Amino acid sequence: MGAIEQVEKSQLASRPAMKSGDTVRVHVKVREGDKERIQVFEGVVIGQHRGGTRASFTVRKVSFGQGVERIFPLHSPTIQKVEVMRSAKVRRAKLYYLRELKGKAARMKDVARPDAKG
Repeated sequence: MGAIEQVEKSQLASRPAMKSGDTVRVHVKVREGDKERIQVFEGVVIGQHRGGTRASFTVRKVSFGQGVERIFPLHSPTIQKVEVMRSAKVRRAKLYYLRELKGKAARMKDVARPDAKG
């Protein structure tokens, strides 16, 4: 293991296993002046970029009829936690085709997760 990998290993945060098609709820710390609060962003993971501390994932949601995408650094300290709400069966790693779909066409087939509670 090189020196760079050793330094990066200490900065990795533990996150739940997620994949494209999962609906996630990301709790993000937002600074407003001298205050800090938690803002929740819930949507579908449409892609992931791997790469140690540089890993990121893209989450898409539809808010008031407008599609909103946000890219989160996976190991960022501004992310308090990531909850996987449900999983879907998908056949692609990148779900960019969801950008053109609307309404019921944008739904995906849910699959039961083995670690699901209830």
